[in-house]
Amino acid sequence: MTFIVPKLRPRLLAVDLDGTLLDHNGVPHQEDVRAIRALLGSGVSVSILTGRLYSGTRATAEVLGLTGPVACVDGSHLVDASTHRTVFHRGIKGAHAFALRDGLAKHGPATFLFAKDAVVHDEAGAPFLGYVSTWSTDVRRALRVADHELWAEEDGITAVVAVGTSKQISGAVDEIQATLDGVAQAIMFPVRRIPATWGLVVRASGGTKGTALEWLAGHYGCAMEQTVVVGDWLNDVTMFSVAGRSFAMGQAPDEVKRAASDVLPETSETGGGIARVVREVFGVGG
Repeated sequence: MTFIVPKLRPRLLAVDLDGTLLDHNGVPHQEDVRAIRALLGSGVSVSILTGRLYSGTRATAEVLGLTGPVACVDGSHLVDASTHRTVFHRGIKGAHAFALRDGLAKHGPATFLFAKDAVVHDEAGAPFLGYVSTWSTDVRRALRVADHELWAEEDGITAVVAVGTSKQISGAVDEIQATLDGVAQAIMFPVRRIPATWGLVVRASGGTKGTALEWLAGHYGCAMEQTVVVGDWLNDVTMFSVAGRSFAMGQAPDEVKRAASDVLPETSETGGGIARVVREVFGVGG
């Protein structure tokens, strides 16, 4: 497979984690790690764009040798990987956070609260903990999620993930759209690993991996045409739509592949997809 190199020399590579750089055990492929380190050594900027919280991203950023900002929670939280300090946060605050809390409680799905780089859950969420536990190393169990103090966090909650039946999740989506239009965005999707189960991700409106990529391009002083991204899932489509080049992993759903400029033969289990992009697009490595 041969890729066409953009007219402007690419200057920024941004990669997804789960399903892209990491295998199903959350371990990065060494071929891809070596390629990214070589790319950094050549002077090209590299970042991460992930759905994980920073605490679940930090170890991989350190393995890669990243020192600049990385984008977490689908672009809602950007953190400097060298200082571990927040450089940008888009949260749901105050009365809006409480309205979201009450709407979810009304419909009854298992709820996971993402705030202050932690994930909070209660007994209802325990059966689904494996689904979100990789996103943060700070996982806290509460007697009842709806009563947890982090709903009142001054900087706002970063996101909420809910898991339940189609009725529970669709009811929660309708509630959010009716009460928090323009404040929160809700994405409903089937949970592939658990039959007849649906998931919901809620974040502040306006933030996506696409907006985070634009922020990163501005930070590094490069044009969007000079950005290259690699991903595998529906939340990666927003960065595909604004990047100079976009690559979908081999196991990505068809709709994700159609949104990308190129499709890689490698999967998250074989590894090597990112290394191929580094060789073919950036001309680094052999």
